[in-house]
Amino acid sequence: QLQLVESGGGLVQPGGSLRLSCVASGFTLDYYAIGWFRQAPGKEREGVSCISNNGAYTTYADSVKGRFTTSRDNAKSTVYLQMNSLKPEDTAVYYCARSHLCTVVGDTPVRQAFGSWGQGTQVTVSS
Repeated sequence: QLQLVESGGGLVQPGGSLRLSCVASGFTLDYYAIGWFRQAPGKEREGVSCISNNGAYTTYADSVKGRFTTSRDNAKSTVYLQMNSLKPEDTAVYYCARSHLCTVVGDTPVRQAFGSWGQGTQVTVSS
């Protein structure tokens, strides 16, 4: 069964860090780019970052550039999103999804180009 499962979310103070994981099963992760997206209450789901299938290419939305880093370990079928210097506006449910390529507009992944969405993990940044 094809599946992506996110984990690692939680409550963190402003300025803190979290590392999210996206574990793939039921397919070969090596063949796919993985995008990270987030959705805050009352807002549309927006692209955060993308990493190519071999990790050679990464891209980030302007809002997280310099603070977030995505990486992957294909041997572990896992993609990571390291989030540093978190801000209250980073509060959202974070999702991972797959695509054959990192389809972006500017530096931002295009939601419609990705599929096989995970269930999401909640990130709350608050003091």
